[in-house]
Formats: sequence, C-alpha cells, structure tokens
Amino acid sequence: MAKAKQLEVLNALDVAKTQWYHFTAIIIAGMGFFTDAYDLFSISLVTKLLGRLYYTHPNPTHPGTLPINVSAAVNGVALCGTLAGQLFFGWLGDKLGRKKVYGLTLVMMVFASLASGLSFGHTAKSVMTTLCFFRFWLGFGIGGDYPLSATIMSEYANKKTRGAFIAAVFAMQGVGILVSGVVSLIVSSGFEARFKPPSFEEDPAGSLTPEADYIWRVILMFGAFPAGATYYYRMQMPETARYTALVAQNAKLAAADMSKVLQTDIGADEDRLADIVKDKKQQFGLFSKEFARIYGLRLIGTTTTWFLLDIAFYSQNLFQKDIFTSIGWIPKASKMSAIREVYKVARAQTLIALCGTVPGYWFTVALIDVIGRWIIQLMGFLMMTIFMFAIAFPYNYWSQREHRIGFIVMYGLTFFFANFGPNATTFVVPAEVFPARLRSTCHGISAAAGKAGAIVGAFGFVYASQEKDPAKRDAGYPAGIGKKNSLIVLGVINFIGMLFTFLVPEAKGLSLEEAANENQEEEVTDERNNNANVSSV
Repeated sequence: MAKAKQLEVLNALDVAKTQWYHFTAIIIAGMGFFTDAYDLFSISLVTKLLGRLYYTHPNPTHPGTLPINVSAAVNGVALCGTLAGQLFFGWLGDKLGRKKVYGLTLVMMVFASLASGLSFGHTAKSVMTTLCFFRFWLGFGIGGDYPLSATIMSEYANKKTRGAFIAAVFAMQGVGILVSGVVSLIVSSGFEARFKPPSFEEDPAGSLTPEADYIWRVILMFGAFPAGATYYYRMQMPETARYTALVAQNAKLAAADMSKVLQTDIGADEDRLADIVKDKKQQFGLFSKEFARIYGLRLIGTTTTWFLLDIAFYSQNLFQKDIFTSIGWIPKASKMSAIREVYKVARAQTLIALCGTVPGYWFTVALIDVIGRWIIQLMGFLMMTIFMFAIAFPYNYWSQREHRIGFIVMYGLTFFFANFGPNATTFVVPAEVFPARLRSTCHGISAAAGKAGAIVGAFGFVYASQEKDPAKRDAGYPAGIGKKNSLIVLGVINFIGMLFTFLVPEAKGLSLEEAANENQEEEVTDERNNNANVSSV
C-alpha cells in the first residue's frame, strides 16, 4: 500500500495545540445547532396549546386538541425539510465550499423562525398550513447546518481532540432543548401571572384567554435571535484548509488562511499537492465501484445507525408530553388552564433535559477521545435498549402514582445514554471517515437517513402510541398499539442499532486522511499502473 502524502498545512492542523480559534469555531458552529434543537423541539411544547386555541374536542367536556393528522404534520414537517436540506447542502458544501453556503443556512433559519411565529390565516386550517410551510423551510436551513458544521469543525480540529470538538458542537443541541424549556417556562409563567386564567373545569371559556395566542408565537420566534447574533462571525471564518487544498487544489491559499488562524508560518507545499492530485482522473465519485468497495460498508453503517437512533430519539422527545400525561406526572388538560398546561409540559421537558439530556452530551465530549466513538455508540445503544425495556414491560407498574418518580428516572436515563451514546457519535463519525471531496455529501446522506428515522418516529409514533380506546375510535381517532407496546418497539429498534454499529469504523487518534482511508486511492492507482506495466512487458 502506498503511503499517503500529507501537506504541511494539514499536518500543522493535526498536531496543533488547543487554541482560542478552536473554541471560537465551536461557539460559531454550535450556535447553529442551538437554533436547530430549539426550533425542532420547542414545537412539542406548544402543540397542546395550538389544539386548545384552534380546535374543539369531539367531547365538549374536554379542552380542544389537534387532530391526529395535524399534530403529525406540525411536529414532522420541519423534519421533512431537514432531510431535504441535509442532502442538498451536503452536496453543495462539497461543490462550492463549506463557507460559501454556511451563511445561507443560518439566514434561512433566522427568517423561518421569525416567520413561524407570524403564521397567519382566518381559519384554523390556514394558520396550521402557513405554520407548516414556514417550518418546512426552517427545517431546510437546519438540514444544511448538519453536514456543514460537522465538516467544518472536523477539518479545523487537531487529531488528538477532534472528536471532543465535533461533539461539543453537537452538544449545543442539548443546550437548545434546555433553553426551549426555560423560555417556555418564563413566557408561560409571565402570562399566567398577568392574566390568572381559571382551569378548564372551573370555566371552559375563561381558561383560554385571547392572549394565549401570543405565547406559542413568542416561544417559536425566540430561536432566531441567538443564531442571528453569530452570522457576522460565521462569515469571517476562512474556508477550511482541507477543502481549499484537497478539493479546490489551492495549497497556497490554504497555507495563507491557516497561517493566520494558527499564527505561524506554513509552507504552501504546491509541489507535494501536485503529486497528490497528479492522477486526478482516478479520484472516484460517490456512485463508483471503488467508492462502494472502500466506503460502502461504512456508509451503510453510518446511515443505518443514525436512522434507527432517530426513530427512538425523536419519538421520545416529541411525544414525552403524552407519556408524562399518561403516567399522571402532568395533570389532565381539564384540570388546568391553557397557559398552565404550557408551563407544566415545559417543566417536564426542562427537568429531563437538565438531568438526562444535557449531561449525556457533555459526557461524550469528555470521553470520546479517551474511550473512542465505537465503544460509546455500542454502549449507548445497549443501555437505551435495557432502559427502554425496563420501563416498557412493567408500564402499568410505573403508571401508578407511587412509582412515577422511578419511571421519570428510568426515562431520563434513556435520554442520558442516547446522548452519551449514538445521538452524539452518529453525528461525529461521518465527518471523519469519508474523503474530503465527499465528506460533506456523505455526512448529509447519513444525517438525512437519520431524519428519515425521525420522520418515522414523528409520524409513526403519534399514531402507534394511541391507546385502543373505543370512544376515541368512534370519534375518528386511529386505534394504535398503545404507549407500552410502542416503547417495546423502540427498545427493539435500539438493539438493532447496536448490531449495525459493528459496521462503523473507529477514528480515534487518526488524522482525517488516515480515518478516511484516502491512501486507498493511491493504492488503486498503483495497482492499475502495475497492471499496465505488466501488460506492456
């Protein structure tokens, strides 16, 4: 096997000590992920309020609820946009460069966040339609942030702490989830203190004050501001050296950009770059046999594990309010005003995020370069399987009042091991194990597979988790398999994800070129040259 050649600028990045520019890149890229998570998960905090505001319940003694199809659309349409954005911007990031399209994704997120809160219409259907329209484009911008942020951070980082840096960007998702809960708590408690609405049982009409319509709008719009604050700094980041040198083939500009970043002189290595790309025709594409031979199994591994993980992860996040209601931790809607219900749902999500979700992310940041990506992902899937089964099989036991705290602890642990596990590693690994010219595209494909799983979770779980209630069925609600059986299914999915983890390579301690096996390309070229020489003899 021919030894892979390494440019001086890339070697300088690989061995660079942790510097301020690393943390700057984490903050700039991470703020996009903060917005991603805030926007994707804040909708679950206000869907019950939307139901009360715009729809009446079939049973007049109950508060209004979103029809099952509208609930699925409101929760899932942003995920559909995210999937499309991951594929499109992932491909575009390899064609035009990471930086050129990085700002566009942020602008889309800011605009669509504000527009979502300004959704308009004269009827419930028209308001939900415009909300879904803007949330699709919000998701489209969010989708672009996945491959671009991961790729930029991986190409800026050194090989010793690269996993921690990429994971730290992704950990901002946990902060976004937490802040969405905190903002909802502040907004709902402020409105409640001002208007003091009674519960639905006490006064059905008075429990839904006109001012409640502002609550969901303020919550959705808030996500635009942290992202907008980082736009200028995102545009000041230079293009990554690996794209400039290996894809754009401009070693001089790559060296100049990174000399400013690292504050040291770096040689241009134009002659060495010419040697690396001299056989450019042999740089195979995504749909070639060579790609399938070298990278096919790892692409199957990254896409499949992300797909399976997101079925479980998004199902749990988007519908945890329904599970908490079913075990009695959140009171029945009829016992509360509309504003109070937002507060209760937000409090539950905030507690789970604070105790399980956020710590899991930062455990990954601390340990990913110590014990490796593969072990963390395998362990995470295994523990998620165990805890999911532990709350699913004795579901009736956990639903009893005296056991609810135990249920919440077990449920929180599934979130902890999702984030100290595959939810983080499925984001990190695709940014490391594919060649530079296809890195953003392959990460986008892997992430899009994940969002396909999220869509299955968002649309499928909302139907599957419906209890077999004849009264609901007669009123037009579908009969599902119930929450207990749905949780069992999610446990099985986690177990299958653990099995597919065996297709995922380990990248700990390797340079991106080593982790991506890019020297295999030289091996292919050498073999062909040798065969040609033998034939000529």
